[in-house]
Amino acid sequence: MCGLEALKIDLKGLKEDEKSLRFGLGDDYFEAIDAPEVRRGNIDVALTIRKSAASFELQFHTTGTVHVACDLCLDDMEQDIETENRLVVKFGDAYAEDDDLITIDENEGILDVAWLIYEFVVLSIPIKHVHAPGKCNAAMTKKLSELSATRSSDEVDEEPTDPRWSKLKELKDFKN
Repeated sequence: MCGLEALKIDLKGLKEDEKSLRFGLGDDYFEAIDAPEVRRGNIDVALTIRKSAASFELQFHTTGTVHVACDLCLDDMEQDIETENRLVVKFGDAYAEDDDLITIDENEGILDVAWLIYEFVVLSIPIKHVHAPGKCNAAMTKKLSELSATRSSDEVDEEPTDPRWSKLKELKDFKN
């Protein structure tokens, strides 16, 4: 299992005005997060933390690939990821999130970026994800085509069997 502890950053103990961190996250990270959209992948995260008097600015640069299900054939496919994200973190009484501003408990002073990184990755995945032409599972696409053609022809040729529809059709024809 991935040690998600490394993704907990002690902002209170940060000595420098600017700190750079790098994380290489693989399948074990996605398993530890245990979220439904992405279960496997290999990403690199470069995190820069800039400390100011009242807050911390976090700049995330994430690149790599993740495995998602193809919308057509449902086989896994690799999706390239590259995203830039910025957050501002300040100390307060309790943890709170508001758009790009996160407030963490001043007494604790620790920010867990594990879930934030996952959200950045998921948000960078295109809404529609399909294999390149010709790369989908051939058996699945053939079956999908057969079922789509059968369903379309059934809908066109099928007459309503409910007698109430017949009566309504007679009324409509009578009126015309």
